[in-house]
Amino acid sequence: MTAIQLLQSNPLPIITWEKLPDDFILPDEPVDNNLQPLLAAALRESLELAGLILESMLIASNFGLCATVKTQTVVKAPDWVYIPSVKPIASGKIRRSYTPHLEGEIPTIVLEFISETEGGEYSINPHYPYGKWYFYEQILQVPVYGIFQPKTGELDVYCLVAGKYEQQLPDENNRYWIKELNLFIGIWQGSKAEFTTNWLRWWDKSGNLLLWGSELVEQEKQRAEQEKLRAEQEKLRAEQEKLRAEQEKLRAEQEKQRAEQAELELEQERISRQRLVQKLKELGVNPENL
Repeated sequence: MTAIQLLQSNPLPIITWEKLPDDFILPDEPVDNNLQPLLAAALRESLELAGLILESMLIASNFGLCATVKTQTVVKAPDWVYIPSVKPIASGKIRRSYTPHLEGEIPTIVLEFISETEGGEYSINPHYPYGKWYFYEQILQVPVYGIFQPKTGELDVYCLVAGKYEQQLPDENNRYWIKELNLFIGIWQGSKAEFTTNWLRWWDKSGNLLLWGSELVEQEKQRAEQEKLRAEQEKLRAEQEKLRAEQEKLRAEQEKQRAEQAELELEQERISRQRLVQKLKELGVNPENL
């Protein structure tokens, strides 16, 4: 039986959105490796630093999403979830889980990170406790579902179309446009938190990468260094301009001195000629006859 036939043979069960009992024991399974929390934190960090997170939003990792199906409480904890608007909770309270519709909007996007031990990210099991794919697609009806394999750098993105997930094709940059967030998501290979691996990153509609804190610090450092270099260049230009002005002033003074010297020489020559004429006259010689 194909996946579609399996879903068709199991019509959607009755779903209600009820508050999770206070004594409900949430699954507390450890993550498969220490990279997964870093992947989730990195996704949130760049959104926050870009000023794209509002107080009304809920963005979490390994956080329980709840629904009551056939009177049974079902909880799935995606590796990363983005919910655009949730109802506020009382001051001092801690949100243990989230029930869509009851506590706010449905998630816009959920992401799962596949590790060495695959956790059923593609499971369409329509029976309790339900597969993750079935839960996100049929029960929560999350618009965007992404499955990321850090080891291979592969990202599959599915969008809900007529109640079914359809795989999306990346653009020429191998990124996926998430219209609900007005952002692209894609793979970026590099280093963060002492890990050199494949990371999920956000890009804006103009193709600008949303930066992490360390990158913003480095960018600011480079900007400060460039500003310092610009100031030093401006200082050097001013000093060169001052030197040029002083040289021009010196040249003008030298030109003035040469003019004064030439004038002095002419005056000395005139005096010498007068003395010569006077001497000739004293000797009874008419200078005009010479």
